[in-house]
Amino acid sequence: MTDTPPDRLAANPNSPFYDEKLLERGVGVRFKGVDKTNVEEYCVSEGWVRLSAGKTLDRAGNPMTVKLKGTVEPYFREPETGEA
Repeated sequence: MTDTPPDRLAANPNSPFYDEKLLERGVGVRFKGVDKTNVEEYCVSEGWVRLSAGKTLDRAGNPMTVKLKGTVEPYFREPETGEA
């Protein structure tokens, strides 16, 4: 695997930008310098993220999202070790 995350990635399995192996590896997203944990989809080249809006769902059962524009910096999370 490469050490750079893809330009675009989605958490929804119905999306063409969904990649299960990358999501299992752990991808974090820094948006405007702040780590976000509720990112449903991002695109670095276009400069936007889709964030889930609370626990609300649409008619299909997918989370309602808000699209925000700004600087997007994806990164791979370090694997957690069992050492303390």
